[in-house]
Parts: sequence; structure tokens; C-alpha cells
Amino acid sequence: MPLSCSQLSVFYGRRKALDGFKLSMKQGEIRALIGPNGSGKSTALQALAGLLVPAEGEVTIEDVSVANMSRRAIAKKLAFLPQQPSAPDEMTVAQLVRQGRFAHVGLFRSYDRRDEEAIDWALDSTGLSSLADRTLRELSGGERQRAWISAALAQEAGILLLDEPTSFLDIGYQVEVLDLVHRLSRERGVTIIMAIHDINQAIAVSDRISLLEKGELRFDGEPSVLAESGLIEKTFRVKGRFVQVSPDAPPHFDVELTRLNQREA
Repeated sequence: MPLSCSQLSVFYGRRKALDGFKLSMKQGEIRALIGPNGSGKSTALQALAGLLVPAEGEVTIEDVSVANMSRRAIAKKLAFLPQQPSAPDEMTVAQLVRQGRFAHVGLFRSYDRRDEEAIDWALDSTGLSSLADRTLRELSGGERQRAWISAALAQEAGILLLDEPTSFLDIGYQVEVLDLVHRLSRERGVTIIMAIHDINQAIAVSDRISLLEKGELRFDGEPSVLAESGLIEKTFRVKGRFVQVSPDAPPHFDVELTRLNQREA
């Protein structure tokens, strides 16, 4: 398995932010992590990336414990894009994306043709080739998010962890990012785990879904099974139903907005 963990628990002080989380990924699989705010999605991603030391459990990449790997060795296997990454506003898009090659280049080797090709591909895949010379200050929120995704792609890791990758994007770019995620999985065999708020996007693009609540794993399985379980309504405390638009389309969750258009008597 490219990536797996078992009985993963993480504490913030005395609070248990992740409790016995388990996950096993196949190569090229797309896994969505969903759940209410504070459910442990970001914590799970950081623990999988080796950025948090779990109090219990273990994360392995290709059967090797992350605890026994250097940061550079991890970076060659796994790329992680946090929800709110930061970089100097004066940095250009091209400079940011070039940083994605650090695990391969290191401190002493110069960039070769293979590195430049990876950088050009990452920029092109995210529609940023024409903005390569712009500084981050000049970008819109959506463009800046795509620049960070481009940097993660330039890393060419076989595992990609994304924390809310469609945040700050309008609907058009959300679709483009999710399409890119799907192509990376199917065409390049990249294993992808992403925390995402939009339930319908998660169902549409993922092979499996992990539903978290208060740090505990409530569901782990195929989107169609989740749609029939009633857990979405219960976990998110909303009224709604899944609608099957066509036999070939994924189920769509339709929330009942009962308070809209209410008027005072």
C-alpha cells in the first residue's frame, strides 16, 4: 500500500483531536476526508504527512514508518498542501513552483532539464504559465491557491495530500482543480487524500470517503454506501436527501433550507 495508518491518535494538550484513525490507500486512489469543522480532518492530514507526532499508532509509506524517514525522503514520496500556506508576497509564481523541486535538487545540485520540464508541466496543468512572472501579491485568492497546487505538483510525489484545495476558488476553478485531481489519479497513478467541505464534490470525485466527527472515524467506504447510510444528515445535523439525477451520475445531496423566505406575520 502506498500509504496507510492504524490506530492513529493525536492530542492537543489534553484534548484528543484524533482518536484511533485508520486508513489504507491503494495506488491511484482518491480519498476524501469530510466532517464538520473541528472533526479532525486537518489533523489527520498533518499526521499522515509526518508533521505531527502521534501519541498512538503509526503512519507508513510503502511499508516504511514515517517516523524513520527524513523530511527530504518523505518529500520525495509525499506532497502536502496545507489550508493556509504562506510565502513572501514578493515571490513570483515561477519561484514558488520551483521550490517544489527542492526534495530532488537539494542545496547543491543545479536544476536540470528534468526539473525544468516538471516545473513547466505543473504551471501548465494549473493554467498559470502566463502568470509565471507575476508576484504572489498581484494574484487573486484563486490564482494564489492554484500557484500552491502547482508547487505541490512540481514535487512529483506519488502521494498528494490536499487540505481544502478548492477554498477561495470560484465554481469554475473548483471544477478545474477537481478535474486535475481526477486526471492525476487516473493518468499518473497519484494517490490523493483531500479534506473537503463540499459533500457533493467529495462524492463526485472520490473513490472512497472517510467521515470524521469529533476526531473519530464514523464511516470509511464508497460514496454510494455513504449516501444510503443516513450519516450525512446525522453528522452534519441537517435535513436533506440524496437525489440520483441519472443512473450514471453520482448521488447529489439536496439540503432542505427551511428558513429561506420566511416573513414576519
